Amino acid sequence: MKILLVYPKNPDTFWSFKHALKFISKRAAFPPLGLLTVAAMLPSEWEKKLVDMNVTNLTDKDLKWADYVFISAMVVQQESTREVVDRCKKFNIKTVGGGPLFTPGYEDLQFDDVDHLIFAEAENIMPLFLEDLKNGTAKHIYNAEERPDISTSPVPLWSLVDMKKYHFVDIQYSRGCPFNCEFCDIVVMNGHIPRTKTSDQVVAELNSVYDVGWRGSVFFTDDNFIGNKRKLKTEILPAMAQWSKEKNHPFSFFTEASINLADDEELMQAMTEVGFDMVFVGIESPNEESLIECNKMPNKDRDLLASVKKLQNHGFQVQGGFIVGFDSDPLSIFKSQINFIQQSGIVTAMVGVLMAPPKTALYKRLKKENRLLIGGTGDNTDGSTNFIPIMGRERLATGYRHVLSTIYSPKPYYERIKTFLEEYKPQKVKKGSIKLERIQALFKSIWVLGIKGKGRVYYWRLFIWTLLNKPESFSLSITFAIQGFHFSKVAEKILVIPSEKFNDI
Repeated sequence: MKILLVYPKNPDTFWSFKHALKFISKRAAFPPLGLLTVAAMLPSEWEKKLVDMNVTNLTDKDLKWADYVFISAMVVQQESTREVVDRCKKFNIKTVGGGPLFTPGYEDLQFDDVDHLIFAEAENIMPLFLEDLKNGTAKHIYNAEERPDISTSPVPLWSLVDMKKYHFVDIQYSRGCPFNCEFCDIVVMNGHIPRTKTSDQVVAELNSVYDVGWRGSVFFTDDNFIGNKRKLKTEILPAMAQWSKEKNHPFSFFTEASINLADDEELMQAMTEVGFDMVFVGIESPNEESLIECNKMPNKDRDLLASVKKLQNHGFQVQGGFIVGFDSDPLSIFKSQINFIQQSGIVTAMVGVLMAPPKTALYKRLKKENRLLIGGTGDNTDGSTNFIPIMGRERLATGYRHVLSTIYSPKPYYERIKTFLEEYKPQKVKKGSIKLERIQALFKSIWVLGIKGKGRVYYWRLFIWTLLNKPESFSLSITFAIQGFHFSKVAEKILVIPSEKFNDI
């Protein structure tokens, strides 16, 4: 068999970092970890090629070479995925679809013409699918009731990837989250009980990335990295610490976690000692009633601002997710969100309009209330939604645009960087050599942001302030400035959309 693994193109979204990556001549932020893992499940004698359409073009020659095309995609990639499937049909090439886009609940996206749909996690399905394929009895749809033990998951096939085209590398330790937020589909896809890999697996995956020459930042893609704190403290982090010491600390790490990480001094210390220096946290809302409404258990009855500051004091850059459009949101929520984001020093603040993904508790509730709409792109920062908001679509759209136009305008954005740097207490780490790409990024930032940019006066104020007050964080300061350029470009697209079009994107 000749298998072509295709990762469709991402649109220009908040997390694409498209405009920022140009400063360091990278094509994409992350390699397609899911496809690389599936590739490792296929027979070793089969020929395999990977085309990540975010870093290279998918050619007719690629398609004609293949016996089967395996496609993994998120909902936000639906447009590019449709093009890939249509091109495969043109050449009569069999297709296999998996990932969040190809799951029950998204039937309206009309991917029934994909030959084989994998609705469950690959560890459970691939052995059965491959056996049926061998016998000529492969079915259209494969599903599984039970979730797999991911201690059986293989090391991803990194040999298929040109690592130089990516800014980060991603690996996975666990799936699932112990919480049950009303709007979140993580528990729909991956369950409440975190399923974890062994420490030997984690070390093997670190070795695999190390062996292909990667030196830099590694993202643990876990739904909630601290879902099983005991195992982290007693097995995983000690194994990572030993490995990092033996390899002379080649990686820094970042991940996603619930805000209750701030309650555990021992865990924070263990993570930063290993090399974790950044964490994405779902803040969602500073409004307590909205947190109660969506059952955001870790965030309720807590001083969220103090928790963020505590994480920053322990050496974490805190990225935050925020949502507007809850039924309990007052009309003042937009101002409250802005104030919280500015006071917290959360530089990377992803603010989105509430969505109701299929099969979530929110989706089921809104369906009963007859408030669901057709729409939603899977991009949680483009202003689209799929339900009728209590405050009205016009007010929600206007307020959302106000938040974006404020927090990603030069003055408040650069002020937020300064607020963060004043609070941030990074762990002392071994200094490596200065990479050429960082020098390149610095000079590009001077030209694009410091000379041509509309916010150049704020760029230079931060530039000088950091050199005088936080010289050890100068590189980080420039990184934030470059990322702000990307965020402002993404925000600009939303600001020109008429309110009545927010549900038609």
